[in-house]
Amino acid sequence: MHDPNSHPPAFHDRMQTLRAITRRHFFHDCQIGLGSLALASLLGDKPVATAAENDRRTNPFAPQQGHHTAKAKNVIFLFMAGGPSQLELFDYKPKLQEMDGQVIPESYVKTKRFAFIKRDAKLLATRRKFSRVGQSGALIGDLLPHLQTVADDLCVVKSMHTDVFNHGPAKLFVNTGSPQFMGRPSMGAWVTYGIGSESRDLPGFVVLQSGPRGPRGGSPLWASGFLPTTYQGVPFRSGAEPILDLANPPGIDATRQKQFVDAVNDLNALRLGETHDPEIATRIAAYEMAYRMQSSAPELMSLTGETAQTLASYGVEPGKASFANNCLLARRLVERGVRFVQLYHTDWDHHGNAGTELGKSLEDRCKEVDQPMASLVKDLKARGLLDSTLIVWGGEFGRTPQGEPRDMLGRDHHIEGYTMWLAGGGIKAGQTIGETDELGYYAVHDKVHVHDLQATILHLLGIDHLKLTFRFQGRDYRLTDVGGHVVDQMLA
Repeated sequence: MHDPNSHPPAFHDRMQTLRAITRRHFFHDCQIGLGSLALASLLGDKPVATAAENDRRTNPFAPQQGHHTAKAKNVIFLFMAGGPSQLELFDYKPKLQEMDGQVIPESYVKTKRFAFIKRDAKLLATRRKFSRVGQSGALIGDLLPHLQTVADDLCVVKSMHTDVFNHGPAKLFVNTGSPQFMGRPSMGAWVTYGIGSESRDLPGFVVLQSGPRGPRGGSPLWASGFLPTTYQGVPFRSGAEPILDLANPPGIDATRQKQFVDAVNDLNALRLGETHDPEIATRIAAYEMAYRMQSSAPELMSLTGETAQTLASYGVEPGKASFANNCLLARRLVERGVRFVQLYHTDWDHHGNAGTELGKSLEDRCKEVDQPMASLVKDLKARGLLDSTLIVWGGEFGRTPQGEPRDMLGRDHHIEGYTMWLAGGGIKAGQTIGETDELGYYAVHDKVHVHDLQATILHLLGIDHLKLTFRFQGRDYRLTDVGGHVVDQMLA
């Protein structure tokens, strides 16, 4: 038998050096860890190509193939935080108009709980006017005149229902599939973890906010939960500095910054080789992304390249943070390959207090979003991007047919039947799905649960919601928890 110790000392020194170089190269360039190994088998029984697998180890957002052919490449989720009233915007009920001021029949509410009203609350007819618009004949209220002009591009779902009637948990339920603050990944995190992003110089999941405050629930709505933290949503601020602390300190030029990033990543790579901790791989990716975003993010936020006509069509006022500004930024983000863009617009909680009533407050919110979101649909369509971009609009729940006994017009939280709409990215346009009963209380036909919506969004992106799983604390988790089915009626 050959004696390995028979080689001269110089040979052993050389082999030790080669092993060290190979080890550093393997962990620094591949960034392999437990998270990367999980990614290789993430898509269930569909193997990932070796080249793509290697890309994923050096770039956590490297695009991946899903379980089937995708109809959408990107998602823009327009989230109306607070629960917009479907009865003022989309779901006109003649019977509710007839019974205005009467106590709702006991048969509707005998087993129900409400957030603020009692079971004997009186019915409240809408004060808004509705029109059938477009060739599809969609019924849309007068508070959304711009949206009426794109009615034939929409799929309006009037039969949404959910499980949770308090704002924070209900928002979590839509975004993470669970109403509990227990560290579940958000939809954008699941999507970018599963299929990556086509943008190398911007995060795969970006969050934009407008309104006087952030949404109830806060950052858990776009968190990565138990997935690697590189997949959490990145909030962008309006203005020249979209991300705090992204610019170089005074006196540090691009060359020195690159040297610093390389040095830190080398140290992190050595530690990664020792521990295989996926969070260290996340840290390496974060430094690299931050370095690239120093040029890409300011360019994105600068609207100087947009025409005056485009700015006017969205209603953008340069230098002013707004939902209009964010809608235009959403278009610019998907143009640059960002996979999931979520816009939060707040103050849709119209109970009837001063400033939260179904009168001026609702009118103000609708004026803020109507023109920009209609222009977003038109702009994407004109640029050939609507077919590959899925737009989703809605809140965490709807509003009750009963009014609240307050000084002004208002409605309570309602989970049994409300409206959302979708457009683009594989959606069958020009249709209305489902309906509620004659008072607008229960969804009664073609009901769509929150988990069904989530399953359908994933399906359009080429992902089987049953197979996109992650084992955590002994259980396989998924976005749709233990429910959900794809709503075939939505699909083109």
